[in-house]
Amino acid sequence: MNSLHICAWHEDFLLVAKPAGLDCHQAGESAGLAQRLREQTGLATLHPVHRLDAATSGLILFARHTEAARELGEQLAEHRIEKYYLALSPRQPAKKQGWVRGKMLKGRNGSWRLTRDEGLPAVTQFFSSGLGNGLRAFVLRPLSGRTHQLRVAMKSLGSPILGDARYGGANAERLYLHAWALRLRWRGEILHWHLPPDGGEHFLEPAFADWLATQPAPWQLPWPGDHTL
Repeated sequence: MNSLHICAWHEDFLLVAKPAGLDCHQAGESAGLAQRLREQTGLATLHPVHRLDAATSGLILFARHTEAARELGEQLAEHRIEKYYLALSPRQPAKKQGWVRGKMLKGRNGSWRLTRDEGLPAVTQFFSSGLGNGLRAFVLRPLSGRTHQLRVAMKSLGSPILGDARYGGANAERLYLHAWALRLRWRGEILHWHLPPDGGEHFLEPAFADWLATQPAPWQLPWPGDHTL
């Protein structure tokens, strides 16, 4: 079993690269990300600040003690931890950039759907670009943290994520959704990290790599509204 890549080792938290296909918590007899991280680091106390679907790869934050877990949890609840994702789809969206908003309701077999009902909305901002190889790349920024939020948002745009069979995505060997970058203010300092995808044949194609190399830091994109640190 390969060692997990630890992107940042701070006295208050760890930032870890989660491989696609690994559950955050134990699934049956298989150790999840949290347990593997405890075994690898020897740190008995690790609190996941947020989570990723098993099929999603990328950055995930673990607090190293209860006080950090409380503070980071508050920041997350108040949308003061900025999270940015990359996704691929072969379908052009209804609009190239903007917002997706709506209340999420649970549907059948563990799926979710977006509605216009009253209530606390799930909010996602996005930009998209054609790669010239039949795929479009998306930079996604969730302003809320609902289960399957980004996957449902992409479906609502008419661009389900490549490999997302649950939400109508084209067949692929993995879900092409990756937690790319994270930024937060901690102890008076703004901290940020990037983690490009290192797996998935379409993430490794030259067209995607060339596009990604031209992208500014995601917090420098002209996101609508004022939601930056």
